[in-house]
Amino acid sequence: MPLASAVPVVLTASERHRLKKMAYGHKTSHQARQRATIVLLAARGRPNARIAAQTRLHVDTVRTWRGRFAAGGMPALADRKRSGRPVSFTALQVAEAKALACQLPAETGVPLSHWSCPELAREVVARSIAGSISASTVRRWLKQDALKPWQYRSWIFVRDPAFRPKAARVLDLYARTFDGVPLGEDEYVISADEKTSIQARCRCHPTLAPGQARAMRVNHEYDRGGALAYLAAYDVHHARVFGRCEPKTGIRPFMNLATQVMTTEPYASARRVFWIVDNGSSHRGKKAIDRLTRAFPNAVMVHTPRARLLDEPDRDLLLYRPAQGRLAQRLHGPQRGPGPAPSFRRPLQRHSTAVPVEVHHLRPGRSAGQARPTHTRSAGRILRPSHRMINPRRTSSVDH
Repeated sequence: MPLASAVPVVLTASERHRLKKMAYGHKTSHQARQRATIVLLAARGRPNARIAAQTRLHVDTVRTWRGRFAAGGMPALADRKRSGRPVSFTALQVAEAKALACQLPAETGVPLSHWSCPELAREVVARSIAGSISASTVRRWLKQDALKPWQYRSWIFVRDPAFRPKAARVLDLYARTFDGVPLGEDEYVISADEKTSIQARCRCHPTLAPGQARAMRVNHEYDRGGALAYLAAYDVHHARVFGRCEPKTGIRPFMNLATQVMTTEPYASARRVFWIVDNGSSHRGKKAIDRLTRAFPNAVMVHTPRARLLDEPDRDLLLYRPAQGRLAQRLHGPQRGPGPAPSFRRPLQRHSTAVPVEVHHLRPGRSAGQARPTHTRSAGRILRPSHRMINPRRTSSVDH
């Protein structure tokens, strides 16, 4: 009985080019690479047994893909359609789950701030959208439309009716211009703000220095020395920072900060020193302006809009959060008390990175059209604040 001969394979130039890309491509799947290699070797006239030995495949596998290509060409190398398992969820159920993810939890009566995949899965079952569903299935559905309800982005409500003139005045000062006139060499711009509730902490045991094959050892227990407020004044154009610690914020602590700055050269003999402040209770309104002018006639107080968009010290005070541990060690001692901050400050570095701030002139839901883009402000060197667990005195929490 004569043996069946192998099916001859003849390739065109385009087919050979595509098969070589499949066989030698770095991003080709393993199955497609094997099938392309079989066809290329078969086109050279090699028998099935030799191709099987060279590719380390079974001879029946080689015979199958050789015959399928000879009968159907390049499309025959793809997998055939299979019936597979029937779908567990209808398209309507998928759409209802995605619509639920696009709603706020408060609108549905769920006591959550934002959705997570497990919570969405439980809510889908509670609403009888599906009998049972896993969080991974919900996550896969949301990924199809790039929905991430667990993420959020904040924006600013402009509450000040005179936002535009106030914002323009502050931005002009940052650009060394006031009322259309450039500032002189003897005029300065100070931006000031407060950071409250900085906890003073001290390690219960000293830190051990590193040694040979031994890392530095830091004890995990600490004592709480109370909370202090840090007040900072930043010279916008000369990158100079003045800071002090006070038991709390208020009119007197702010005036102490102003005295610390205004009694220092070159601000004491300057023609004008502009103080850019927010609308906090320590320096709000006309009374605060008169109070600062009476104490220092060359000081000019300028308030930012109530949207808190242009207040630069809020960003600058983030620089001192990573230093709270060192601040606490300096404060938690016999000389602890109000006064100038320790000398761990460094001049602020200016970078070109900008933080986009989205401003909505009306609350969501009202017919306000698209939000108008606003200025971006320099991000500076913002460090990630350290995360500490709130525990009782002498707790065993790790202080990063």
